[in-house]
Amino acid sequence: MTYTPRAVAGMLGIAPTTLRTWDQRYGLGPSIRTDGGHRRYEDADVEVLRRMVVLTTQGVAAAAAAVLARQKPVAARSGPRTPIDPAEAVLAQQGFLAAAKRLDEPMMSGLATKLLTDHGVVSAWEDVFVPALVDLGELVVSSGQGVEIEHLASGSVLHALRGIPRASSPGVLSALLSCAPDEQHWLPLEALGAALSEEGCMWGNLGARVPAEALLDAVDRLRPTVVLVWAHRTDLALRVPLEDLSARSDAVIAVAGSGWQGVPLPSAVRRPKSLQEAIDLVLERVR
Repeated sequence: MTYTPRAVAGMLGIAPTTLRTWDQRYGLGPSIRTDGGHRRYEDADVEVLRRMVVLTTQGVAAAAAAVLARQKPVAARSGPRTPIDPAEAVLAQQGFLAAAKRLDEPMMSGLATKLLTDHGVVSAWEDVFVPALVDLGELVVSSGQGVEIEHLASGSVLHALRGIPRASSPGVLSALLSCAPDEQHWLPLEALGAALSEEGCMWGNLGARVPAEALLDAVDRLRPTVVLVWAHRTDLALRVPLEDLSARSDAVIAVAGSGWQGVPLPSAVRRPKSLQEAIDLVLERVR
């Protein structure tokens, strides 16, 4: 496939003049010129330009971004990650939302992966992904439109989170994550799981809409160190068998999500208030 400059500019959400400037100043031009002198971009050219857009959206100077854009994406680095600067977080949110509204999944995935690589799950989740997804959710509620935008954005974040390598060595399951019965919002559990992967912990996620009996059976069979159940509505939280979980397992039982606000909990059940608190709870038990 080849593309005209106008088509590429539309795909990337930039002005044709910007595309022309990047070609003239930084050599990020098309690989093909027709006999008539018309420029045509190939898929590889478009991917380089996608990386250029992601980098400039994050505040990287255009000249430096052009050098980085030509390089292949690097593997996730190990070692400490730096928190996201507030100004950078705002730029990242804006870039992610702009890509979402264009339904540009490659750009969203690229931005999400770079944030996770540079800053880790907690900072990327709390400072960029959650605010951006909340904005998209409010757009759907207020306008009745944009469900496809919200779903594609959530899928892009999920794809990036699942790119974090999981611990594979045999051992005790550090955490078993589950949604309440009929709870469908399970992306926060994937964020917790990815953060636990960064810490080298083994974890499992039962996903959305887990019946009470299925959760109890999984806990009996897997015998995890910590069981955490997510609910974003009170009526869903009330259907979780907390008493049975506590009675049938030696695991620490924890709950998370706005649905637990105001719900009376058994004394032994923990309720972390943030992603970092949930991670610390698991690490406290494991270590």
